[in-house]
Amino acid sequence: MPQTAQSSPATRSTSAKQYYRVAVPSPLRRLFDYLPAKSDTTTAHPGSRVRIPFGARRVTGVIVDIVSETDVPASKLRPVDAVLDREPLFNSAMLSLLQWAANYYQSPIGEVFAAALPARLRAGEGLTSLEENWRLSADPLENSQAESATALLKRSPRQLALYRLIAENREMSTEAIAEQGFGRPILRKLQERDLVECHHDAPPPRPHFSSHDFLADGERLQLTNEQEQAVAALNASPTQFGSYLLDGVTGSGKTEVYMRAMAQQLSLGRQCLVLVPEIGLTPQTIARFTERFRCPVVTLHSGLNESERLASWTAARDGSAGVIIGTRSALFTPLASPGILIIDEEHDASFKQQDGFKYSARDLAVMRAHAEGMPIVLGSATPSLETLHNAIAGKFTHLRLSNSTASLPRAAIELVDVAEQHLQEGFSQTALQRLREHLERGNQCLVFINRRGYAPVLHCTNCGWQSECDDCLAQMTVHRTPPRLRCHHCGISVALPKSCPNCKSRHFDTIGLGTQKAERFLQSQFPSFPVIRVDRDSTRGKAGLDRALTKVGEEKPCILIGTQMLAKGHHFPNMTLVIILDADGGLFSADFRGQEHMAQLVTQVAGRAGRAKKRGEVLLQTKHAAHATLQALSNESYAQFSARQLDERLNAKLPPFSHLALVRVEASDAMAAAGFAEAIAQLSAQLSSDERLGVELIGPLPAPMEKRAGKFRVQLLLKSERRGSLQDHLNYLVSNSEQLKKPPGLRWSVDVDPQDMI
Repeated sequence: MPQTAQSSPATRSTSAKQYYRVAVPSPLRRLFDYLPAKSDTTTAHPGSRVRIPFGARRVTGVIVDIVSETDVPASKLRPVDAVLDREPLFNSAMLSLLQWAANYYQSPIGEVFAAALPARLRAGEGLTSLEENWRLSADPLENSQAESATALLKRSPRQLALYRLIAENREMSTEAIAEQGFGRPILRKLQERDLVECHHDAPPPRPHFSSHDFLADGERLQLTNEQEQAVAALNASPTQFGSYLLDGVTGSGKTEVYMRAMAQQLSLGRQCLVLVPEIGLTPQTIARFTERFRCPVVTLHSGLNESERLASWTAARDGSAGVIIGTRSALFTPLASPGILIIDEEHDASFKQQDGFKYSARDLAVMRAHAEGMPIVLGSATPSLETLHNAIAGKFTHLRLSNSTASLPRAAIELVDVAEQHLQEGFSQTALQRLREHLERGNQCLVFINRRGYAPVLHCTNCGWQSECDDCLAQMTVHRTPPRLRCHHCGISVALPKSCPNCKSRHFDTIGLGTQKAERFLQSQFPSFPVIRVDRDSTRGKAGLDRALTKVGEEKPCILIGTQMLAKGHHFPNMTLVIILDADGGLFSADFRGQEHMAQLVTQVAGRAGRAKKRGEVLLQTKHAAHATLQALSNESYAQFSARQLDERLNAKLPPFSHLALVRVEASDAMAAAGFAEAIAQLSAQLSSDERLGVELIGPLPAPMEKRAGKFRVQLLLKSERRGSLQDHLNYLVSNSEQLKKPPGLRWSVDVDPQDMI
């Protein structure tokens, strides 16, 4: 294995040679030095990929720097196999950003660079997608050749059939061959026998979009005074860095402000990168932007296949796309002409990556905008407390849209106390009566329940047994279509039991309510009206959500039932009633952000009602109607609620008035996890004894969900009022923890600025 650049051997290698300092996709938190390829004449640049030997494997790395000397003895250095890119994939600003992110989030730098690349580029494929075409190695009309092939392939009927197919068509693409039922392995066998050959056709180069082609405004909307002020502020310095919080109530026209600012950038020939939290928001966002702008609009999200993702990534990098819309990882997409960066629904927790490279796309977006000298807009009707704090402190310019563009006032939240009520499958009589009234008036209704599946628990009515996941300390959710028990934490799925595993009884019942059960109940209560369910199960596939939203878009009376996929961004003009079945869970969450997240969710869901010319109503069912938080949401604005929350955070010295890092240890053996966590805690305690650093250690303690996916989890929380002190502490802790002897199968990770404490 090549040596790390941070090694300290006895001798230093110096010569006129150049050395490539490479980020290698591995869990090691360091760069590795390599020699140039012996026979490769391609000029290498920082930001270019290289194919390298790494141990016994061949992997794809990224050159981070080219240096003239190394601390590694020349005899231990290995040459790269090849330089894969004639031009760097990342410019200097992106290279610096990725290195900063690796340091700040305490992540292996190779994994950070790998996360910034599409899968095909990580695998070492070419940047330009080439079309493969296949033809015979010799003229198929020559009888001798055809007879020779027939004889050679007489024991390989599939290969012979493919050979004859290609001969008949003269030339065929890989895709056309696949449509006929022949896979790539058969092609390769024919190629190995020198019977067919492959050649590649590169697509014609795509020109940069013209700054004169973006205009397609159509009928101009009349901006409100607040919108005009926001647009003027964003357009005042379009080619300079500036951070802006666009704080607008639901229905206030934030998207129109985005588009006016984007029009300015496009007119200058600059590109616009828009990040949205959910895949489900991209179709509606794309439709609005493509209607407004004639320039190419591309998307980047997990719903695309790898070819589509690479095509969008390349269009952004080469400048042929003017608008790029994507979810979290689209942040790392290189732009030929960076213009503006927009984070829609900036408060959403999905902007924080929870696995692997644990970064905040929102926070990194601000760093990227600063590095590339472009404005960034963070928009939300319910801004996170961290973003609000930055606006109050003057780090962000606070732009407010305090009024909806609709002619009617926002729908008030009415609390329905169900503590003493008998509910029908989770619905109060008040809720059912309001549903009937609104449907009969020809309106649409939204029922929000943040729990997919049929019911949260299956239990035996004879002995009380409940369905639990063997690999997690959690109940398994009952799903009716198809009938299965599923764990929503580890993903395991099993058939519904025919008898109780405890007492062998066949009498089961369900506890609680999920979207599937609510859908079935509403269909029985309102048979004359469509019930449309939108959750992760009902919208699998590219077109699932589109089909559901198209039905709602017809504006005929119906009931839309779903999870938080419906909570933000969607505009339903005929939606006049929103019912939130149960929001009490956030009131007593173990996470200090629980009430903030609950308030954001309730406010966002409530904002789906009364967005056009019809007055809206919002019902919130609760067993704790007197709770101060619910009373505040019912009677006050989100701004008033968040101001009180900030005061509470200040008194408790919690973020944004302090900074956190979570160290989590996972192992299949509980004692092994606890022991390793204790060893890390001892290292931390040695440094924490210096009171000048001001870093507080809490733990080690079992995680709130102690067992997940077969792993026992123990965590330590580090807290400091000074970000720099916390980073110094983590640098020491991580470097020393890597030297600890680790039991087989044990994993540990660091989460800086954690959003999920569970």
